[in-house]
Amino acid sequence: MFDVDGVVIRRPGGRSWDADLEADLGIDPAALGRRFFAVHFGDVVLGRADLFDRLDVVVPALGGISSRELVDYWFARDAHLDERLLNDLGEARARGLDVHLATVQEHHRARYLWDTLGLRRYFASMHYAADVGHVKTEEGFYRVVESRTGLRPAEHCLVDDTQENVSAAEREGWKAVLWTPESRLEHVLGMVTPGIRDGG
Repeated sequence: MFDVDGVVIRRPGGRSWDADLEADLGIDPAALGRRFFAVHFGDVVLGRADLFDRLDVVVPALGGISSRELVDYWFARDAHLDERLLNDLGEARARGLDVHLATVQEHHRARYLWDTLGLRRYFASMHYAADVGHVKTEEGFYRVVESRTGLRPAEHCLVDDTQENVSAAEREGWKAVLWTPESRLEHVLGMVTPGIRDGG
């Protein structure tokens, strides 16, 4: 089970997608953070509210663009795929490794990642927060995923760049590996007990 942001998707130079938001679209990223992400995104990412419904409440007060323009900008600038990892995963999957995504996404970006960026070519499925109803720090995330794969907890492995998620997965009986910018798939596979079928 591979995380998306920070693992499959990298941010060159550590730059956030909104680093040039004010220069490009005239929206202060700090204001967007306060008014949208801090207030609304929790409901959106768990599937309790639609992304555009909540952005439509906020965006008109921030600048002269539409919610669609903001989302198109956001998704396109948060889409730098780690091609080396994807190539390695493609080879591993051809050898029989069962590779899935486990990620905290809302419905619209999940579809963008899966269909527009084409992650469906590399992964068997995507387990994401808005669909599962939980984030990766919650027990429910792991129980739902296990019910879908039909595997025992110890037969799963989460590869994630956030220690909090790695610790949560281990607490729920999964294998887990902390991914860093220096990580390589062959090293991750070497750290995992042989026999793991679901993830890397």
